[in-house]
Amino acid sequence: MAFSTETKTTLHCFHCGAECVNTKIIVVDKNFCCEGCKMVFEILNQTGMCGYYDLNQSPGSSQKFNVRTDKFSFLEDTAIEQSIISFKDENQTHVTFYLPQIHCSSCLWLLENLHKIEPGVVLSHVNFERKEAAIVYNHKQCSLRKVAELLTRIGYEPYISYSDMGKKRPRVNSSKIYRLGVAGFCFANIMLLSFPEYLGIDQKEENLLIFFRYVNVLLSLPVFFYSAGEFYNSAWQGIKQKFLNIDAPIVLAIWVTFIRSLFEIFSGTGSGYLDSMSGIVFFMLAGRILQDRTQKQLSFERDYTSYFPVAVTKVNGVESTTLALPDIQLGDTLRIHDQELIPADGILTRGNALIDYSFVTGESLPVVKEMGEIIYAGGKQLGGNIELLVIKEVAQGYLTSLWNKDAFKEDPSKDRSFVHNISYWFTWGVLLTSFAAGIYWYFTNVIVMWNAVTAVLIVACPCALLLSNTFTNGSILRIFSNNKFYLRNATVIEKLATANTLVFDKTGTLTTRAYQDVVYQGLPITSSIKMKIGALAAQSSHPLSNAIANWSGTVVGNPVIAFEQIPGSGIEGMVDDDLITLGSSLFVTGKEDKMTTSGSVVHVAVEGVYMGFFRLQNQYRKSIPSMLQRLTNKFTLLVISGDNDTERSYLRQLLGPNTDLYFNQQPADKLTIIEALQKKGSKTIMLGDGLNDAGALKQSHVGIAITDDTNNFTPASDAILDASKLPQLEQFIQLAKANKVIVMTAFVISIVYNIIGLSFAVQGLLSPMIAAILMPISSISILLISFGFTHLTAKWLSL
Repeated sequence: MAFSTETKTTLHCFHCGAECVNTKIIVVDKNFCCEGCKMVFEILNQTGMCGYYDLNQSPGSSQKFNVRTDKFSFLEDTAIEQSIISFKDENQTHVTFYLPQIHCSSCLWLLENLHKIEPGVVLSHVNFERKEAAIVYNHKQCSLRKVAELLTRIGYEPYISYSDMGKKRPRVNSSKIYRLGVAGFCFANIMLLSFPEYLGIDQKEENLLIFFRYVNVLLSLPVFFYSAGEFYNSAWQGIKQKFLNIDAPIVLAIWVTFIRSLFEIFSGTGSGYLDSMSGIVFFMLAGRILQDRTQKQLSFERDYTSYFPVAVTKVNGVESTTLALPDIQLGDTLRIHDQELIPADGILTRGNALIDYSFVTGESLPVVKEMGEIIYAGGKQLGGNIELLVIKEVAQGYLTSLWNKDAFKEDPSKDRSFVHNISYWFTWGVLLTSFAAGIYWYFTNVIVMWNAVTAVLIVACPCALLLSNTFTNGSILRIFSNNKFYLRNATVIEKLATANTLVFDKTGTLTTRAYQDVVYQGLPITSSIKMKIGALAAQSSHPLSNAIANWSGTVVGNPVIAFEQIPGSGIEGMVDDDLITLGSSLFVTGKEDKMTTSGSVVHVAVEGVYMGFFRLQNQYRKSIPSMLQRLTNKFTLLVISGDNDTERSYLRQLLGPNTDLYFNQQPADKLTIIEALQKKGSKTIMLGDGLNDAGALKQSHVGIAITDDTNNFTPASDAILDASKLPQLEQFIQLAKANKVIVMTAFVISIVYNIIGLSFAVQGLLSPMIAAILMPISSISILLISFGFTHLTAKWLSL
C-alpha cells in the first residue's frame, strides 16, 4: 500500500509553540502538545493570569517531561532549607532561585505576579540578566517546597544543585562603576571651572580665578584618592611580582600631574592641570568597564557540584528518607528515579538500569546495566526507578576525580598580555628620557628643568596604548557576545589569536544530541503503520526511540492501548489493532543479526512479521562539514571522541589522511593527548561539551564549551559558544588575530604623537598646560581609531 498523500494542517501548542503530535489535547478551543502545557494553561486561566499569553506568542516552555510529586521533598529538611535561603525572620523567608526558562517579557510579568496565584508569596523580583527570581514568602502560609512546586507547575522549575548548598551569593561588584561616576563628575566640573584658564581672564578677576583653582583642588581629591585606586592596586601587585605592568606609568603620570598642580596652585605660579589628571582616570576606567562587560548569567568555573542534585532518596527497608549529598555514606542504598543523576559510585541492587553516560564519557547511546554491575557517578538513569548500594562517597567517586587533575590548578603568572611587555620597555624609555631632559636643563636653565621633566612624563603617558587595548578588547568582546560567543575575559582574545591546533570532541560538539538521521531499510510500510510505529516509540525515553518518533511525524489521537518496555532490549505494544515490536535483533526476531549489530540500529516487526530496521546516524550540525574542510588548510585538526568509531570513515573522507582521529577515549585519555600536543609546542583550542571534556578544556591553551543552550550546564572553560554559531569559528579566530594589529596600529600613531610632543617638551617649549590639553585630545582620537577599525574588521568578517 502506498503512503497517503493527504495534506494535514500542522497544529502548534498554544503554551510553548511546539508541534502537537497528539491533536486531541484541547482546552477552550486551544491546542496543546502535552498534558503538562495544558495544566499550566488551566492554572493561569483559573487565577485570571492569561495576560501571560498576550505579551508574547507561545511564551512558555515545553512541559512534556512530568516532574515527580515528591521531587522537592528534600526542601522540607531544615538543614537543606537553611543552606538555600538567604534570610528568615518570624514571618518571612527570602530565597533566590535560578530559573533557566526565563526568556521573555511574559516570563517577567508572570513571575513578578506570583502573589496572585499563591497568597503566601509576598513579593517576587526577577533579575532578567541572571535569570534569577528573588522571592519573599510568608512561611506561616506556605513552605519553601510549596514555592518550588508552584514555580514548577507554571513551567519554571528551579535549578537547584549541590553547589548552591551553603553558598552565599556574591554581591555584584559595582566599585568600578562608582569610581567612574566620581571621576566623571569631577572631571566635567574641573573642565568647566578651567575654561577661564583656557580662554584668558582679566587681571581684575584674578581673585575669582584663584577661587576656581582651589575648588578644582577639592574636586581632584576624590579622583586622586578614590577613583584612581583601581590603578594603584594593579601597579602595586605588579611591583610585588617584580614586574612593571602598564598601570605603573599611568600611576606615575597621575602622581606627577597631581603633585605638580598642587605646587603651582598653592605657590601662585600657575593653574596646574588637574583636568588632565582627572581625564586620565576617567577614560581609563571607562575602557576597563567596557572590557569587563561579559555575560553575568554565564559561569566559566563550574565543577561537578553544579551538576549534582542537592539531595537523593535513601532506602532503609520499606522506608525512604531524603538525604543530602554530603551525608551519603558507604553502604547506603539510594533510589534513583527516571531522569535523575547518579551522585555516587555504586552497585545496582534492584531495577533495570539504562544509563546515559553521554555527558561523562561521550558515548552517544545509553548503556544497559545488570544486577551486580557497578554504576559510576555522573550517569543519568532513563526509565524506571533503580536502587544501588554506595561503594564510594561523593567526594571519592569517578566523576569527582576529574576535578583532581593538575589541569585544574590555576597558574596566575601565565597569560600575561603583550601590552604589559610593551609597557615595560616603554616606561623605562620615558623615565630615561625624562631624567636626561632634567639633567640637561639642570646645567642649562634650572627654571625650565621642572617644566621639561613634567611635560615629558605627561605627554609620554601610555594612556593611548591602554585605551586602545581596553576599548578594542571591549568592542571585540561585545561583538563576540552579540554572536553568542562568550569569553571569560579579554586575555582569551590574545590566546585565540596565537592558536595553531584545533581539537574537536565529536558527540554533542560536531554532532547534535537532539537529532539523529533516521534511515529505514526493509519491506514497504504504509502511512498508518508508520504512524503506529511512531506512537509506540513515543512511549519510550530512549534517544533512539525519540528519533524514530520524530521521524514518524504527527500522531492523531492516542492509539497505544498497552505496551511493555524492557530496558536494553526494546519495547512492544498494541497500537490500535496491531502488535508492534521495536528493539534489538535478538528482541524482535529471537536471533542475533551480525550484519546490524551496531547500537544505532533498531529492528521492527508488525504482528510478528519482521519488516526491517532503522539505521540511526549522528547528525552533524549545519555547515560543520564545510567548516572543517576550510579549517584543514589553516590549522592542525584532531577529533577526540569517547564514542565508538562508526563515524571514522566519514570523518576520514571529510578531513583527509593527515588528521588524527581518536575514538573510545576516556576523559583522562583526552587530557593526555592535549598535554602531548603542548609538549610539541602546539597551542591548542579544545572544543567540547561534556564533563568528559573538562580536563582537556582546562588544559588547553583555550577551552571552548559548546552548548545548545547557554543556560544549561557547561564544564569549566575559557569560553562558551552557542552551538548554532560553531560554523563561524574561523571568523572568530580571525577577529581575535586582528585585535593585536588594531592595538599596535593605534600605538604607532600614539608613538608618532609622543615623538612630536617630546621634541618640544625636552626643549622646554611645551608648557604643562598645553601638554595637559593635548593629552586627552590624543587619547580620544586613539579611542575612535580603535573602535572604528574593530567594527570595520568585524563587518568585513560578517560578524
